[in-house]
Amino acid sequence: MGRINWLPLRTASQIEEIVEQSFSTTCIIYKHSTRCSLSSLAKHRLEREWPHGERLVLPYFLDLIANREVSSLVAQYFGVTHQSPQLLLIQEGRCIYHSSHLNIEARSLDAYFFDNRQKPGH
Repeated sequence: MGRINWLPLRTASQIEEIVEQSFSTTCIIYKHSTRCSLSSLAKHRLEREWPHGERLVLPYFLDLIANREVSSLVAQYFGVTHQSPQLLLIQEGRCIYHSSHLNIEARSLDAYFFDNRQKPGH
């Protein structure tokens, strides 16, 4: 199991970059609250269980406390109600999967990486 090399998500312009990148490489956004122990637990569990290589996914880390406005824009842009912690999977410019709290698990993403044409609904 691997480590996640997080890319910081700090600006609104990065949201458009993520959308563009998601047409060639799957992106995830992990929305994290530094004030919430559950958020830290979910992040550590995700990192511990992470089997996906860097070529399969671009992982973005959003610190909700430091970047509240960006967090609101992510929720608005992708049409996903804000939660914390929260994981969004972005492919082809859309959020095709999201989970929050203790439902955040690396294995839940497997189907999205191995067969891009038949995605389970969420």
